Amino acid sequence: MKVVILAGGFGTRISEESAFKPKPMIEIGGMPILWHIMKIYSHYGFNEFVICAGYKQHVIKEWFADYFLHTSDVTFDYTNGKSEMIVHNKNVEPWKVTIVNTGLNTQTGGRVKRIRNYIGDEPFMLTYGDAIGDINIPELLKFHKKHGKIGTMSMYNFGQNKGVVEVGSDGMIDAFREKSDTDGDLINIGFMVFEPELFDYIEGDSTVFEKGPLTSLVAEKELVGFIHTGYWQCMDTLREKQQLDKLWNDGNAPWKLWD
Repeated sequence: MKVVILAGGFGTRISEESAFKPKPMIEIGGMPILWHIMKIYSHYGFNEFVICAGYKQHVIKEWFADYFLHTSDVTFDYTNGKSEMIVHNKNVEPWKVTIVNTGLNTQTGGRVKRIRNYIGDEPFMLTYGDAIGDINIPELLKFHKKHGKIGTMSMYNFGQNKGVVEVGSDGMIDAFREKSDTDGDLINIGFMVFEPELFDYIEGDSTVFEKGPLTSLVAEKELVGFIHTGYWQCMDTLREKQQLDKLWNDGNAPWKLWD
């Protein structure tokens, strides 16, 4: 089963880094967050990826083109008139990666529509290129196959990030307490699974995935939520990037499922 990753947006909320590269190429521990996402799927044996690129898409293509250079020792030998590159200790992933330029200003739904020819008439997985977690992919797929609907969307209670005030119906404050894991609403965290019928719900480049096809699937009761209770974190801001960096550098990255 192929894994589709949305990687074409501008990443304006983390412009300190996205001014120079696509958001999915911003690094955690020296490797792009895109690489971390792919490693999560690869841990479970899913190694075929379709990347929906757009903004500065050439950066993604060039990074994969030079993957050996990023992961190996290299000798450049110019002696005696030679121009030779020798790659040592090759450590390459078992991946097949298709990078598709889905347009600079294309909306999320339009990006998915544009990669239809690379998916065919098969179910596929879909996620965002800026969030990681310890998602149990086999359990997600088992859940999807069991309910038999067009789509499955992973959900997560991201909680409340401030203290909570409990107020009675008369406006009187009943309590003030610290946040807990039960506060907050379930949010869409990506890590989705779809049947190929999804493509019929997307009109074109201007379709926002979350407002178009997902809304239609909800109305038709064809979208089911898979609740993830482990770790999940998006990388919307520089502060969140720094938090993820610290977890990785301290050896405490919960999303690192691989050896």
